[in-house]
Amino acid sequence: MGRRDELIERYAGDLRNKCGIEPDMALLTKVTIGCGPSIYDADAATVAATQPHELETVKRGYLIKKLGLPNGPELDQAIDTVIEVYGRSERNKYRAVVYYMLCRHFGKESVYA
Repeated sequence: MGRRDELIERYAGDLRNKCGIEPDMALLTKVTIGCGPSIYDADAATVAATQPHELETVKRGYLIKKLGLPNGPELDQAIDTVIEVYGRSERNKYRAVVYYMLCRHFGKESVYA
């Protein structure tokens, strides 16, 4: 098992144990691959949910650019909902997990087809 596969298993564990979500492993794998090399960098692999600039990066770089969603208050609400589900007190919110939940929230799985 390669390092990426180990990380995908870790992300699946977070979805199951911390978020109460049974992951679609094929989609989770595609979302993880879409994150690129950032998953191997300790700082870039996580989302700092208390930092407004980090949440803006998620919104602009992922929701608007990658998923093609129009900017609006529903994007901020979705990010807030995902952070709440993951657990505000959870220190390590993995980017791939956050992106996976946002992708499912907006029904944009087709982006990874």
